Amino acid sequence: MSLSGAHVWRCPSCARQVPLRIEECRCGTARAVVTSQEEHGGATGEGGIQAQAETSGSGTRTLLVGLLLGLAIAGLAFSWMQPSESNSKVTATSTQPNPMADSGGWEQVEPEEVVNQIADSPTVPQPEARRSAELRPSQPSALSAASSTALEDVVARVLPSVVSIQAGSGRGTGFFVRTDFVLTNAHVVGDETSVRLQTGSKQYQGRVVRLSPGTDLALVQVYNSDPQQPSLSLGSAQGVRAGQEVIAIGFALGVLSNTVTRGIVSAVRDTGTVRLIQTDAAINPGNSGGPLVNRDGVVVGVNSMRVAGTQGGEGLAFAVAIDHGTQLLRGDSSAAATATPMQGLNRMMTGSSETSEMRERGEKAYRRTLEQVVRSGNQLDNYWDRYSKSCVITSNRAGDRQWFAVLEPNGVRITATSAYDCEAWLGELRTAAAAIRTALTDAAEAARRQGVYPGVMRDLRREYRMAWPGWER
Repeated sequence: MSLSGAHVWRCPSCARQVPLRIEECRCGTARAVVTSQEEHGGATGEGGIQAQAETSGSGTRTLLVGLLLGLAIAGLAFSWMQPSESNSKVTATSTQPNPMADSGGWEQVEPEEVVNQIADSPTVPQPEARRSAELRPSQPSALSAASSTALEDVVARVLPSVVSIQAGSGRGTGFFVRTDFVLTNAHVVGDETSVRLQTGSKQYQGRVVRLSPGTDLALVQVYNSDPQQPSLSLGSAQGVRAGQEVIAIGFALGVLSNTVTRGIVSAVRDTGTVRLIQTDAAINPGNSGGPLVNRDGVVVGVNSMRVAGTQGGEGLAFAVAIDHGTQLLRGDSSAAATATPMQGLNRMMTGSSETSEMRERGEKAYRRTLEQVVRSGNQLDNYWDRYSKSCVITSNRAGDRQWFAVLEPNGVRITATSAYDCEAWLGELRTAAAAIRTALTDAAEAARRQGVYPGVMRDLRREYRMAWPGWER
């Protein structure tokens, strides 16, 4: 069976015709690559044309495959250039380090693998979710870190600055606001000008350099203090809120050192010109003058007093706002107050006002004057009784005491025939009675300026048997 020339190739060694599907002749000669018409025996017939067509078709297919691959790569590169989360995810996935690579660099990912990773990647998150993730801090802020500080760490930082104070027979607490100055309550130091201080194993002598009874605060200068002595940071009561956690530290009963109580701010109250922080943290005797700190260890108040006794004031404790202490440190005159914190608190709890307190003070002063003049009036009673029977003819009796008659014009008529010197007796009586009248008149005017009602003064005079219509003339 002979084969057409278009389907065979001629062996150059033995001249056999070998089918095109066979690459090697029987003699062992391999088929030569067909590069021209001459290698096919110069054939220009049908066989030569078909060989050229096959060669041309193979080249075309190669060109098309290359073109498609180039388009795919170009499209993929364009998608990488877009600012989308998907592309970022693809980039992150396609550049994962290859721990098995000998070079220790990055593993190269073929385009086909990238396309498969895109197809297998999870759904891109919505913009809202992505925005929340961007706003979330990578680490806690300073405020959240401070708020999360353990209570025992806060106390450990504060304790070295807290001192015990002994002023005469009284004891209390204070705290360093500088390496050589301690802040405490005025009622802790009392009238003493020199105090003893102790913190840990160290003892110091101090001198009271500033005192503000109106805010119940005192500043003590410490002699030969340690230059490395820690002190506390002073904050402000302006930002203190009800419900905020606070810590009170002091020397309970004056001897139990490092007493720590925790509570919350119940309220911030203004009593006149003094601001108080009300808290349910226990403030016992001896804790007075100690610091009330927040969870950052910053002083917001100076522990001052607690309400106890028959009023049912369980859990009512008060600290003077540290703002007043800052004023005292600066020597600001506004640190003064017209009433002590206790007086202001009493007014608040009893519903009284400063006017009513002034009226009460005026009433007490008028009562004291009455007590003094009554002693003189009792002596005049005896003097009248001794000589009036011999000297007095008539008298205008008015008021509680008979000798009030000498205060009236022509209120007493005396005899001239008595064995006694009635003129001298009447003169002495009038002089003593006039002194009593002047004292009561001045006291009544002072009481009136303080708001004491006239009826109240009449009742007081009646109580002491000093009623007489002439007092109000």
